[in-house]
Amino acid sequence: MASNQYVALPGTARKPMPGSTPAGPCNPKESIQVTVVLRHRPSSRGHESLAELAARGQRLTLDEYTARYGADPEDVKKVEEFARAHGLKASHINLGARTLTLSGTVHAFCQAFRVDLTHYEHSQGGYRGCAGPIQVPIELKDIIHDVLGLDNRPQARPHYRIAPNVNPRAASSVSYTPLQVAELYDFPTTVNGQGQTIGIIELGGGYTKSDLDSYFSSLGISPSPTVSSVSVDNAQNQPTGDPNGPDAEVMLDIEVAGAVAPGANIVVYFAPNTDAGFLDAINQAAMDKTNKPSVISISWGGPESSWTAQSLQSYNNALQSASVLGVTVCVACGDDGSTDGVTDGEAHVDFPASSPYALACGGTHLVGSGASITDEEVWNDLPNNGATGGGVSATFPLPSWQANANVPPSVNPGNYKGRGVPDVAGDADPLTGYQVDVDGSNAVVGGTSAVAPLWAGLIALFNQALPNSVGYLNPNLYGKIAAAAGTFHDITSGNNGAYQAGPGWDPCTGWGSPNGAVILQSLTDGGSG
Repeated sequence: MASNQYVALPGTARKPMPGSTPAGPCNPKESIQVTVVLRHRPSSRGHESLAELAARGQRLTLDEYTARYGADPEDVKKVEEFARAHGLKASHINLGARTLTLSGTVHAFCQAFRVDLTHYEHSQGGYRGCAGPIQVPIELKDIIHDVLGLDNRPQARPHYRIAPNVNPRAASSVSYTPLQVAELYDFPTTVNGQGQTIGIIELGGGYTKSDLDSYFSSLGISPSPTVSSVSVDNAQNQPTGDPNGPDAEVMLDIEVAGAVAPGANIVVYFAPNTDAGFLDAINQAAMDKTNKPSVISISWGGPESSWTAQSLQSYNNALQSASVLGVTVCVACGDDGSTDGVTDGEAHVDFPASSPYALACGGTHLVGSGASITDEEVWNDLPNNGATGGGVSATFPLPSWQANANVPPSVNPGNYKGRGVPDVAGDADPLTGYQVDVDGSNAVVGGTSAVAPLWAGLIALFNQALPNSVGYLNPNLYGKIAAAAGTFHDITSGNNGAYQAGPGWDPCTGWGSPNGAVILQSLTDGGSG
């Protein structure tokens, strides 16, 4: 594997983060690691495509999936030979995920992939940037699909919003415990998630067991849900002690999911906030033979435009794999309205929520009295306290199961007819937010970050009640579930900037917020998965 002929991997070029300042080349002796994504084994061409399997709701075991659609061990050997020839070490080979880790010095990686690695200063902290396209030997151009981690900028941001100066006991404020939200949405009460595992992906922060025990005890939940952590790419459960920092995301996710499905096991996958770390976390959670999550909650993401074209496909493939393995992936769709925080004057949607294999979760402003909803509309409090993401993907075409949902063309020039976001919604406005405990402090937190674990908890309840896990929910969601009467609270009032709510599906709140018991009944009547 000593070819001097190299080709560029398409879709791998990156521009520096806006506001970055080059600060010289990276230390050539610094040790780094990257994730290499390989092709499906060539023999998989004799089988149905994964897209066809997913659309039909067909499941594979992890062993079946790996044997049929995983990486070819011969391909792995060729990449290992290439790595050795350049002084790089291969490890963490995951045939199912089609990934392996390479580690070595900056100098070795620059030589191996014909790139320049530059240190950039940025207000969010320094990062290692890889500006040009990544190159591979021509013999490997069909084998290597992507190389992630050469550039280690923060890839995603958490989608939570802390309510400003809100005292949950003040008469003028509206906030709820997760149990109250679950009651307003009529979550099934005869199940508690027992026997299910909810995977939660976090790219920073942490939790302490004592804070969780105190919180669940305050809700009358005893014993506390079982919570454990898994380290991905050497990241750890590391609470910062700052209730306004990433701990707010971690605690919100655990406390919402744990409160509504207290019988479920909760496993938190901590990964570095890089394109490599985030992908590795999704793969590890979806293919975890030990913990076996049936549903995964992701409250992190970034505008589609902030990803490379190749990484969008790598992540979409990972989410597609999860769907064929029978794992539902709930993803927050962003807190910055229809721009997703991008200032180019166009509309943007958040990824990975915009993947057709994600259950994209939008946000509402919820007012309830007792067990009844008195008002619910699109969450939009821009420019002060955020707004639900939503709109039309610029990357993924309109899925067949969304063809009859009246997804509008994009408002951007060209009016692309893409995947509509979100699919579903729930309470997200921090001004009608969730009462949680963060680092020992009471807080009211909202954001679509709260909606992903809320839906993950609801799906854990479904999975306990049904013979099979619901798995890839979207085709059923847009078919029999949405067609059944009363499955959703249809949100028809409000907008998220460029898009307006209306009857039926819309690009602000999807089908609306859940009527949990009725959705379960529709799944029971029609069978699941």
